[in-house]
Amino acid sequence: MKHRTFFWFILPSLAAMIAFIALPLVSVVIQSMHVEHEQIMSVTENCGPFGCKEEVSVDAEATAALRAESPLGRFNGLGTYFDRGHLASQEVATAWQERTSLGDFFSRLYNLPLYKAIAFTLTYTFIVTPLVIMLGLAIALGVNRLAPALKGPTIFVSLLPMIVTPLIGSLILFWMIDAQGIIGKSLQWIFDDPELSLKASPTLTWITLMVYGVWHGAPFAFVVFYAGLQTVSSETLEAARIDGATRWQQVRYVVIPHLMPLAVFVSLIQLMDNFRVFEPIIGFSAQANASSLSSIIFTDLRGDVIRFNSAAATSVITIIGVAILLSPVLIRTWRDFKGKAV
Repeated sequence: MKHRTFFWFILPSLAAMIAFIALPLVSVVIQSMHVEHEQIMSVTENCGPFGCKEEVSVDAEATAALRAESPLGRFNGLGTYFDRGHLASQEVATAWQERTSLGDFFSRLYNLPLYKAIAFTLTYTFIVTPLVIMLGLAIALGVNRLAPALKGPTIFVSLLPMIVTPLIGSLILFWMIDAQGIIGKSLQWIFDDPELSLKASPTLTWITLMVYGVWHGAPFAFVVFYAGLQTVSSETLEAARIDGATRWQQVRYVVIPHLMPLAVFVSLIQLMDNFRVFEPIIGFSAQANASSLSSIIFTDLRGDVIRFNSAAATSVITIIGVAILLSPVLIRTWRDFKGKAV
């Protein structure tokens, strides 16, 4: 294909990517380097029968004029990134100097909002992602061996978690684990503890969120792996059986290598989705026990005071985090591609 023809072929997609991906990213970076203008105060003197008194009030007109002149706000550079709500460089340095042990240092970091969110986000990502892949593969292998009459209903039931909207699914499970819900009441009866609550303990809250993440993410992995199983060579499996390979050996040495490119694809999608975990935290009302980078952004963009610069800075940090997480998988994929090309 000629270069000119190729250019016109990709131009619509390239224009859409620039308009809906590149430009918004640039605007977020610019917004993260500005802070809102400080309110302009005016001092007025009110005199009465008992003397004069100075009153300080906000000069609304002057403040509005300043904001209209510079709508982005006051340039702050990287100040937002290093304040206490984000990387907290000063607090981290102080914690390192005053540490009594490495555990004490990490406990001090955990008290900082961003690092607390990063701790949960990384834990959630690195636990849920492999469990989703393994459970999805196990379901796909099981369904693939079912009788044709049972495959349809089983596939439908397996896809239900993916069909349900994430926020609705998390709300349903939230009501089920409530002290008056079926799961909450059952656990109280099993452990003979009427005060047991999955919502009160940070550890149990984390476990509940991760169980929900696996429950909601496994159907996607199942669909991908089940489709891949339909392309496994029957001749290769038959040859493995003739050579005396057990069912597990067939899966390990024939099926899994065949599905490895799909596993990489599922890993990429799950890493991106899980690193941006948000709906379960809001649906479970778990902000007191668990917070993620996305939930911090949500908090900054709601309430009486909207902090656009803080939300933008956290968004940039999230994008950098996703890029770091995906880089090993992308590098390996690129090396495999180059090796096959050679």
